[in-house]
Amino acid sequence: MMLKGLARTALVLIVIVTASGAALGWFVWREMQQPLAIPEEGIVYEVKEGATLRSLARDLKRQGLLPNPWYFEIWARWVEPGTAIKRGEYFLAEGSTIADLLREFRHGVPVQHKLTIVEGSRFTDVVAQLQKAIEAGLMKRVIEPDRYAEVFTEMTGEASPEGWIFPDTYHFPKGQTDKGFLRQAWQRMKETLARAWAQRQPDLPLKTPYEALILASIIEKETGAAEERPQIGGVFINRLKKGMKLQTDPTVIYGMGDSYKGNIRKKDLRTDNPFNTYTRKGLPPTPIAMPGEAAIMAAVQPAETDALFFVARGRGRHHFSATYKEHKQAVIKYLLGGNASRYRGDD
Repeated sequence: MMLKGLARTALVLIVIVTASGAALGWFVWREMQQPLAIPEEGIVYEVKEGATLRSLARDLKRQGLLPNPWYFEIWARWVEPGTAIKRGEYFLAEGSTIADLLREFRHGVPVQHKLTIVEGSRFTDVVAQLQKAIEAGLMKRVIEPDRYAEVFTEMTGEASPEGWIFPDTYHFPKGQTDKGFLRQAWQRMKETLARAWAQRQPDLPLKTPYEALILASIIEKETGAAEERPQIGGVFINRLKKGMKLQTDPTVIYGMGDSYKGNIRKKDLRTDNPFNTYTRKGLPPTPIAMPGEAAIMAAVQPAETDALFFVARGRGRHHFSATYKEHKQAVIKYLLGGNASRYRGDD
């Protein structure tokens, strides 16, 4: 009789526990489906690096998003166990439930921030943009401010970082490292340059993809008119083939560095340095800016032209000439207001 009594008691306990568990499960499930106190416009919530389910639940409670952190933990550990939560910022929409939050933190795409590298930027410009992103708390610093060029060289094996950052608008989650960003942008440029080099014209006076990158950077700085880039490239290719100096102002400006104050003087054109294409033949030793894909293609697929000269004629456009005589007339017309007595040639 005693054994039968114990058995009945055990059965009752099992029924009670089972019923209690079912009731508890239903209660938790119901709570998980309740919309949270998220405003109509939604909010951006950051899951920080190293966050655990418990610390995350407590922080959600502190911010008034969870009625009870215990529900979140129970659901995450026992009802819907799954992959780990991911660091990042997430947009939480009005009407989201605890279950929605958990799915977002595990499988959602973090909020993306933007950083735009403009065509024609220098490496110093890129570094300045990275610094702003770091100061805004969007990007994580792993490179000391004065070591960007050095670290870039160590990371990529390139002798100089100039020219190697592909101009584009990049999207990245909060916490992206500055080093990771530079690696991504360098790989984009390397891939773009390789594709362009594979499509190059057969008789170019360019020996390597890097020489094409250098020329592309000059084309990029010479004109903002997309339709002119192939013709600008054709002029420089013609001059290289003939052994003529490129005589392009953007290389002089780059070589002047901080001494450039917005104006090039005659003595600047005569002051020799590795980037002065008025004093030296051939290409400068490195790119002078970050060229876009169109400028790169203009370097490897230049327009067929007999032009050897060009001069600005206003509104970002140029006049192209095949002879020095025609070029002189264009300079007088467009730069000297028609006054031939002001012409001093290239001296």
